[in-house]
Amino acid sequence: MRTFLQVLHDIDTEYLYTPATFYNGLGHAPLVNLAGTNEGSCRVFTYALLVNLDEQQTLQLFAEHYQHVLDHPDGVDHPNVRRFMLDGWPGIRFFSSALQVRPS
Repeated sequence: MRTFLQVLHDIDTEYLYTPATFYNGLGHAPLVNLAGTNEGSCRVFTYALLVNLDEQQTLQLFAEHYQHVLDHPDGVDHPNVRRFMLDGWPGIRFFSSALQVRPS
């Protein structure tokens, strides 16, 4: 199993990253991730959208962080993973694209 850092490395090998604001969650209190914060989650969610991954495939990209959430369901850490587990893709909203394919 790849680690989260390996996933990010693989994404960064293929894509140029630009910080982007995104919301995670439905309802009146989504998690607001301002550009430059939670950049790992920003990369993973953007990548997963670009390559049309489903929720489970996307969660697998969070590697050990996803496993930690599964092992500690009552915890409060990794809020983007926890919220995505609840609301899935309907809860993710980006305001600009964070990834561009690297020129060859």
